Amino acid sequence: MEEIEKILAFVVEIEKLKGVHRKTKPVGFERFENSAEHSWHVCLTALMLKDFADEAIDINRVIKMLLIHDLGEIDTGDTIIYASETSENKAEEAEGIRRILNILPAEMADEFMQLWHEFEAGETADSRFAKAIDRVPPLLHNIHGGGHSWEAHGVTKEKVFSVNQRIEAGSKELWYVMRSKLEGAVSSGILK
Repeated sequence: MEEIEKILAFVVEIEKLKGVHRKTKPVGFERFENSAEHSWHVCLTALMLKDFADEAIDINRVIKMLLIHDLGEIDTGDTIIYASETSENKAEEAEGIRRILNILPAEMADEFMQLWHEFEAGETADSRFAKAIDRVPPLLHNIHGGGHSWEAHGVTKEKVFSVNQRIEAGSKELWYVMRSKLEGAVSSGILK
């Protein structure tokens, strides 16, 4: 019973992810996406693109990583990727994820914390693919939304290409297609 109570407390706590607004707008909407929507979107994207991973992956582990990787944003909020990869930001997010996962029974908390660290390190086939997929929806939001987030945050084409080239580490085919879409965004003036 105590384990169920802990899990239910966790389920209530993660509701807060629905209130964390991201920096991109879903395609066809004027409002900003929330982090819970992002988690769902990247999981479904991973499932649809799993056959394009460069290496053998365990899609269940990839989906677990994608479901938990942004939970720390409950405490820290969302920071656009082009400014978020600082040691200070990573430390704050790690503290948040620890707090949230520690609501769970210890064994579950440990499993998910290990998956979070694996995702952050990006050194396994599963984490490389998860990190690649995590980049896809925000790029599509911008490509199909007039580059709204890139423009609002002064993100240059050089920065977009350098940060998102990590897609190639998980799927060369996917990077080829996404790079082509980004080049099209440059040609059309969406990405400067």
